[in-house]
Amino acid sequence: MRVTRLNAAQLLDQVEELADLLVATVADGASVGFLAPLDRTAATAWWRERAAAVVTGRLAVWAAREGERTVGTVSLAFADKPNSSHRAELVKLMVHRDARGRGLGRRLLATAEEAAIGAGVTLLHLDTETDSRAERLYGSAGWTRAGVIPDYAASPAGVLRPTTIYYKHVGATALTR
Repeated sequence: MRVTRLNAAQLLDQVEELADLLVATVADGASVGFLAPLDRTAATAWWRERAAAVVTGRLAVWAAREGERTVGTVSLAFADKPNSSHRAELVKLMVHRDARGRGLGRRLLATAEEAAIGAGVTLLHLDTETDSRAERLYGSAGWTRAGVIPDYAASPAGVLRPTTIYYKHVGATALTR
């Protein structure tokens, strides 16, 4: 399995596979911002819209491929305000159900953390559905739970669910804490 940071052209080249991964992730019940059933055309359009942010450097996207199939992805959304250039948001960490249990989620998370450090980011944050598989991953990877917001987002089934906010200091800041 190889994990590669995608430029905008590569993202557009892989948009169909990324859309398939997004559709499968939502169908599997993961709360990643979409309701089920997610239409493949909508998923493809959503990924296509990300290309502009990749071009401007506001978004970094990695794809994990096994053979010719995309089985995972993670992104970093960089802040667009001068007073927050030290932080980034970890977004859309997805691992296909067929690729779970092999450490891919942890590998994607570590890849994004290392890239954040390389970009001069010292603080990462994310939100995830409370009591989800993803929440267990973040807790075990050293992320700090900041709190829970009730009824924050609808699950893929349309049920309002609480969301847990996490953060992690990385790079030199992490070493001095």
